[in-house]
Amino acid sequence: MNPTLKKGGRGDLSCLFPVLLLITFFFQPSTVIAAEWSGRFSAEGRLFWNDAIHPGQREQQASIVAQPEYYHAWEKSSFTAVPFFRLDSADAERTHLDIREFFFLWYPGAFDMGIGIRKVFWGVTESQHLVDIINQTDLVEFPDGEEKLGQPMINLSILRDWGTLDFFLLPYFRERTFPGRKGRLRNALVIDPDQARFESGAKQHRLDAAIRYAKTLGDWDLAFSHFQGTGREPTFLLGSDASGNPVLIPFYEQIGQTGLELQGVADAWLWKLEAIHRSGQGQSFEAWTGGFEYTFTGLFETQMDLGVISEWLHDTRGHRATTPFEDDLMFGLRLAINDMASTELLIGIIQDLDQASRVFSIEGKRRITDHWKLELEGNVFMQQTANSLFYDLRDDDFLQLSLSYYF
Repeated sequence: MNPTLKKGGRGDLSCLFPVLLLITFFFQPSTVIAAEWSGRFSAEGRLFWNDAIHPGQREQQASIVAQPEYYHAWEKSSFTAVPFFRLDSADAERTHLDIREFFFLWYPGAFDMGIGIRKVFWGVTESQHLVDIINQTDLVEFPDGEEKLGQPMINLSILRDWGTLDFFLLPYFRERTFPGRKGRLRNALVIDPDQARFESGAKQHRLDAAIRYAKTLGDWDLAFSHFQGTGREPTFLLGSDASGNPVLIPFYEQIGQTGLELQGVADAWLWKLEAIHRSGQGQSFEAWTGGFEYTFTGLFETQMDLGVISEWLHDTRGHRATTPFEDDLMFGLRLAINDMASTELLIGIIQDLDQASRVFSIEGKRRITDHWKLELEGNVFMQQTANSLFYDLRDDDFLQLSLSYYF
C-alpha cells in the first residue's frame, strides 16, 4: 500500500483546506485576468555501480513523474494547484502522490493573505538549508533533502517600507518520507513510519506557528525567523515490525527554532550565512552554515561564468548531531555556459574535518528544445567511517538521469 495515501498517515491532508478554498471562489469577481496550465512529465533512471549491501534492496531504479500546474488569477487574488505523482520500479515507498500546492492567495495591497497547501522556502546557502523548516522533507525524492511536501497553512504577509513580516499557522503536520526495504539510499535498518510517535498528544493535528521578518539593507538581505511546534527532523527509536524484524521508528519532538539568514553582494563576491538556535531535541544547540561564492565572468574571454563556492558547516552537538554535517567544509564549482540551451554544471565536495568521510555531488542541466530538458544528478559517498551517518550509504554511489517534457 502506498503509505502517503493512508488515512491519517503522512499524506492525509485535512479536508478543511480544500473546502475553505472552494468557498472563497464564491466571493471572487467573475472577471478572469489569467488562467493557464503548465507543468512537466519526466522519465528518470538511477544507475548504482556497486552491489546493494542491505537485504531486500533492488539493484537499479527507474521511475516516471507527473507534475501538472494550474494557475488562475483574478484582479486581486489567485489560485494555484500543483499535484505531484511518482511511480517507481523498485521502491513502493517512493511511489507516491502528493499535493505540492493547493493555495488561494488574496492580495488587496497592504498585505497578502493565503490559505491552503503550499511550499515556502527559506535559506541562502548552497550545501544545506538549516532555517528551511516550514515544509517537510520528501526524502524519497533525493538524499539532499531539497524536495519538500506540501504544507497546509494560513499565511499572512505584511509588506511595508520597513520590511516584510510573515505569520504562519500550520494546523497539520506532514511526516517525513523514507525509502522502503527494497529501495537504495536507506539505512541498514528500515525506517517504519507507520509506527511514528509524537511528543505532542495531538500528534499530526498540533497547531504549529512561525514568524519571519525580512529586510533589504543596501547590498544585504537579512531575515530573522522563529518556529514553534513539531520538529520536521525526527530522532529514531529502536523497535520491531509485525514480523519481528528490527526497525527504526521516527519520533517527532516539540521544538523551538530561531533562525538567521544573511546574504550580501560585493562586486563579484556573494556572502552567505544561515544560523539557528534550537531547543527541544535534548540539550539546546546552535548550528550554522556560512561562506561565499566568487564568480569569474567572461571566463577565458568567453561568455561562460565560473562560480567558486566554499562553506563551513558546523553543529555544536558534535558527534551527537542528528545530521552528518557536524563539522565539515564544502567546496564547489558552478559553471554557467550562458548558451541558448541554458547549460549549467555544479560540482561539489563536502569534507568532514574530523575524519576521512566525504561526499561528492554533481548536478547538470541543459535544454534540448523549448519543451525538452535533460538533467544529471549524482552522489558519491567516499571513505565513510563506521561512525558516519552516511556509513549505511557507502555503496550507494549513483548517477540519476532525467528527461523532462515541459508544457
